[in-house]
Amino acid sequence: MNLQTIKQRFGIIGGSAALDNALATAVRVAPTDLSVLITGESGVGKEVFSKIIHSLSPRKHNKFIAVNTGAIPEGTINSELFGHDKGAFTGASSDRKGYFETVDGGTIFLDEIGEMPLDTQAFLLRILESGEFLRVGSSKVLKTDVRVVAATNASLLDKIDSGKFREDLYYRLNTVPIRVPSLRERKKDIYLLFRKFAVDFAEKYKSEPVQLDSQAREILENYTWPGNIRELKNIAEQVSVLAENRLIGAEEVLRFIPDARKRHLPVLAKSSNGGSENLQEREIMYKLLFDMKNDLNDLKSLVFNLISSNNLRVPDLKGQANVNSLQGGRTDDYFPQHQPTYPVSNGQNVYDNHNPDFASEPSPPKGVIQVEESLSLEDMEREMIKKALTKHRNRRKDAAGDLGISERTLYRKIKQYNIKE
Repeated sequence: MNLQTIKQRFGIIGGSAALDNALATAVRVAPTDLSVLITGESGVGKEVFSKIIHSLSPRKHNKFIAVNTGAIPEGTINSELFGHDKGAFTGASSDRKGYFETVDGGTIFLDEIGEMPLDTQAFLLRILESGEFLRVGSSKVLKTDVRVVAATNASLLDKIDSGKFREDLYYRLNTVPIRVPSLRERKKDIYLLFRKFAVDFAEKYKSEPVQLDSQAREILENYTWPGNIRELKNIAEQVSVLAENRLIGAEEVLRFIPDARKRHLPVLAKSSNGGSENLQEREIMYKLLFDMKNDLNDLKSLVFNLISSNNLRVPDLKGQANVNSLQGGRTDDYFPQHQPTYPVSNGQNVYDNHNPDFASEPSPPKGVIQVEESLSLEDMEREMIKKALTKHRNRRKDAAGDLGISERTLYRKIKQYNIKE
């Protein structure tokens, strides 16, 4: 079955490479019993991918259930998933089967898996490894044959670092990762999706489909869509119902998406496979660049003060001026017409260069130490990490917080640069 057929069957619109890659992975893994972890921002359609996997699997004639683990209270989630025996807790007036028992032989989709409590994660890990589980309040071991497809819009690696998610469960779930791209990564698909939604709502409300002019389309394609497809569908419905004209212009679109007026800087998308670490590395690079800019400004100020206090002249390079002349002298003093001007102090060339025509590297003045500073970003990053560790007496957590990166990223950088603590 080709991808176009899959898209038509499940109502998927778009042709971006990232979307096609995610679909191709789902199709290839469907006939197996491997666990799948679907990642992506909220509203990108992760549940659709779980249904595709189930529908193309040998389990397609058995039950499929989608469970939002983040919406179930912590006190009842174990009962919901694994069931309970009568009298297991207050209000348990009878035995109850959980989802893993009722969906035996089918597929269970666990959305927002990152919000699952730690004790529930331990029970889930046991099911994934042996198919065994216990009802709440029971000592009888039960068996189930359920395929688990999990999804999250958060970075599970960050949750592992903070102790909120089990690392062994992550690797057990992440047997086959599928990343669903955000809408802003599929700009060419935005207009196609809007048209599809507009036609659907026109049929629903028995009206003529709305259309966008070129400026309105450009606004839609350049908006960041933090709510992704869910937000786009809501906007399409609002426009279909509330717009006075069927041809929508830029002003009309901005009435429904006021945030589109704001200027949006480029956004780095996080991903569950280390994308947040890449973002943090960029942040520390930006911090280094800002610090370097401040250092250069301080250096300029220092040089200016030295030249002023020692009554020096600077070389005439592309119109650079004598400092004294900059303070009110004649233009003839600092724009010589014939001979280049060299720094002079007390009537002598400070470079002690007896041949002005000899343009090789001059010697610095006596008492002046010439410092060559490396401008390598890696060197600066290494020094920043060393300073942070020294400042916080090798407490990695505090140093990482000062640098604006995770402790995991700091540990990797320490190993990368071979920094001794």
